[in-house]
Amino acid sequence: MTQTDQKPKISARAELQGYLSLGVVFAVMLVALFWPAGTIDWRRGWLFFSLFVALTVFAMGWIRRENPELIAVRQKFQAGTKGWDAIIAPLTVLMFAAILPVAALDDARFRWGPMPDWVTLIGYALFTAGYYGTALAQSVNRHFESTVRIQTDRDHKVIDTGPYARIRHPGYAFGLLMASGMALSLGSLYALIPVALCAILLAFRTLAEEAELHKGLPGYTDYTTRVRYRWLPGIW
Repeated sequence: MTQTDQKPKISARAELQGYLSLGVVFAVMLVALFWPAGTIDWRRGWLFFSLFVALTVFAMGWIRRENPELIAVRQKFQAGTKGWDAIIAPLTVLMFAAILPVAALDDARFRWGPMPDWVTLIGYALFTAGYYGTALAQSVNRHFESTVRIQTDRDHKVIDTGPYARIRHPGYAFGLLMASGMALSLGSLYALIPVALCAILLAFRTLAEEAELHKGLPGYTDYTTRVRYRWLPGIW
């Protein structure tokens, strides 16, 4: 078995904290989008935000049903987080968040590189696919925490179901797909710059995390011989 059959319950307090945190995220996103834009009259910004909210509500309901304990454990760094990841994880989040103001400055305020609507449609497709893939990975992996550590306190096991049967790090792969979709759905090629920086950070994090898993997680080395690729089948 690679996953426990019984789904742990989440306390009402932890669930409430999760939803409050989500409300804060939505509020910060609005500021990050419309303050740099210099206006609230930005159609692409509102369309993206509406899609983000809809997908997030769907994903939260899904994860609450399939893997409810993640709502609690992902709210903070857990004991045993690797020192290097206490730096890499926040930097990755920062680069991910930077997509929003860069896109706002580009598409809404300065119009550095105007993009046609068909580019935003591609962005919506990529963003939706990336969000779905990330939620799928979270739904099957009870160890999908915010930082890298060997989760001895949570009976850490290798997960090889769902997308983990094809690639070893679907959260990173789909997260980058989602990030690329964010930039394009907001009509900004310049916003792909923080996406590229995020990719560099995640590539380093992938290699460092695998080194820790090889050393500390029983069965992980065998798993890597069965699932050869980290992000993209046939490539890496």
